[in-house]
Amino acid sequence: MASLCLNSLPLSSSSHPRKLTDSSLSSLSSAVAFTNGSAGEGAVKPIVVNGTPPTFVSAPGRRIIAVGDLHGDLDQARRALQIGGVLSSDAEDLWTGEDTVLIQLGDVLDRGEDEIAILSLLRSLDIQAKAKGGAVFQINGNHETMNVEGDFRFVEPGAFDECAGFLEYLNGNKYDSKEAFVGWHGVSKRWKGDRKMSTNWGPWNLVERQKGVIARSVLFRPGGPLACELARHSVVLKVNDWVFCHGGLLPHHVEYGIERMNMDVSYWMRGLSETDGSPHIPFIATRGYDSVVWNRLYSRDVSDLEVYQIDQTQAVLEETLQALGAKGMVVGHTPQYSGANCEYNCSIWRIDVGMSSGVLNSRPEVLEIRENKARVLRSRRDTFHDLQGFLT
Repeated sequence: MASLCLNSLPLSSSSHPRKLTDSSLSSLSSAVAFTNGSAGEGAVKPIVVNGTPPTFVSAPGRRIIAVGDLHGDLDQARRALQIGGVLSSDAEDLWTGEDTVLIQLGDVLDRGEDEIAILSLLRSLDIQAKAKGGAVFQINGNHETMNVEGDFRFVEPGAFDECAGFLEYLNGNKYDSKEAFVGWHGVSKRWKGDRKMSTNWGPWNLVERQKGVIARSVLFRPGGPLACELARHSVVLKVNDWVFCHGGLLPHHVEYGIERMNMDVSYWMRGLSETDGSPHIPFIATRGYDSVVWNRLYSRDVSDLEVYQIDQTQAVLEETLQALGAKGMVVGHTPQYSGANCEYNCSIWRIDVGMSSGVLNSRPEVLEIRENKARVLRSRRDTFHDLQGFLT
């Protein structure tokens, strides 16, 4: 049975070009630069990533695309990525974003049947993007942390089936587990077709369902293959002048240290926290109404708030951004029934539109940031929905 962390096997240098640079952070952190190898006058500067998992990213001159909650809906995920101009529309799942930076804000898991396929697709796009001077970053949301805790309340029957199929596939490719994971988004469609043709599969087959639950436990428990994959990702990421997180960052999170918080969650997901003195479950990041992945303070409808509540929220947001030297924050987590939007002088953007068929099945929308100007992209025919202007 596969118990190997998926990221323990390095990709070949040809498919994952990177060069190491000096880091001004702790010895547990790293600074990595991604470039497409172009040189000469006018060449775009490399993306420099500090932290393990990534915490601070310098991406000079890059276009940024942010995508909200996907919740296991692979078709809607592909539509969102195509709207953002980073995924081909020919069913080949090719990166078309050149040196774009793509950020997915978490909650890939639960409420849908193609969770692992989406994780696989994003990992594949990251490899392709780095070869073009771009990058893909993922944020862990509350549904990622819930699954590592073993909370499967929101898992669809088909998602349990996907876990069973993926674990079987992974065990059959145990000598190349990372490449098996990266290729799963292409394999899964054929696997689902084979499963539907089999008389042994069905929503009420208790034996198969038990097999799926066991497989999910193996994959997502701390130290399991998919928990280790999630451990590669942050709960908070600062790219240029923008902060990205699932629920919302607060002043006491910044005081605790966002790199420290990212490392706490990563250690826990890797199954290391019980042996090295780190927190067993990083409460400040993953538990409680004001934790980074659960916080909804900035996502409330301001029309439902009193003036003093609006003023208090804006003051908290401004204090948080000032402490990080940031100009804006982008969050998911709370579906916005009117579509992606901004509040508080557009210093907070709420981009969870409930696009998954397991949530609202709404039309996909993504956020584009160019030179500190943000706008919502809703379709290729409607890409100029400028909500607000520059952040200075």
